[in-house]
Amino acid sequence: MKLLRFGEKGKEKPGILDQNKKIRDLSGHIDDFDSKNINFANLEKIKKIDLNSLPIIDSSTRIGSCIATPGKFLAVGLNFSDHAKEVKSNLPKEPMIFSKATSCIIGPHDDIVIPRNSTQLDWEVEIAFVIGKEAKYVSLEHAEEYIFGYCLVDDVSERDWQKNRSGQFIKGKSGDTFGPIGPYLVTKEEIKDVNNLNMITKVNGEIKQDGNTDKMIFSMNYILSYLSNFMSLQPGDIVTTGTPPGVGAGMNPPQFLKTGDVIELEIESLGAQKHNLVSEQ
Repeated sequence: MKLLRFGEKGKEKPGILDQNKKIRDLSGHIDDFDSKNINFANLEKIKKIDLNSLPIIDSSTRIGSCIATPGKFLAVGLNFSDHAKEVKSNLPKEPMIFSKATSCIIGPHDDIVIPRNSTQLDWEVEIAFVIGKEAKYVSLEHAEEYIFGYCLVDDVSERDWQKNRSGQFIKGKSGDTFGPIGPYLVTKEEIKDVNNLNMITKVNGEIKQDGNTDKMIFSMNYILSYLSNFMSLQPGDIVTTGTPPGVGAGMNPPQFLKTGDVIELEIESLGAQKHNLVSEQ
């Protein structure tokens, strides 16, 4: 299933994509896709619904982030071997974990805002997994049982703030609009092999990133198991798992986003995003 949220920002309703790629309104059956409602019981409930009985939503309706108000928005750095090479970093021995503020989350086609005093705004196409039930001390063997689904994330990054402003990555990863998510929260049965998905980023129509999840150093199941030894993971938590090569900071000379740019991101089976870059007023 491809689940989503639609409507004005702050007033989104839950929806589902039907077999004809039309958006159907699920709000008569579930309140939202949030920490209270993302669980496997509701997933089974949705599977039993006759989608043809649900109202169709106009195709011009705004699509919001596919998850509302996650408790945690965690990320993994340098998790693609070819990306680590391009930024001249050693391969990590353990997953490099940081967090993004949940206030950075926006929809898959909303504008990305360049903050005041930003000089090095960069792109990162990533696949994230979403937690479906509380996970604590989970073995690798059982990790996938805790994954509700997967989604596309653009891990927007201000490199100067990330690398040169002291402390942890969170300052360069959490600006408002730095977390476009969706369009879809895709359940596991929709994806043939999550460890072999093509990933693309275009800036102004030019391909910048062209990678595949098969280059991940640590698999998504491994990351979930690993994290669960340090903290419990809750339903609706998002864990985004790293980016392939082709980021602006890795180019010679570096290339960064500017006002007026258009960025497009796509992951096989997960859908696509498109954003205009605008300056903060």
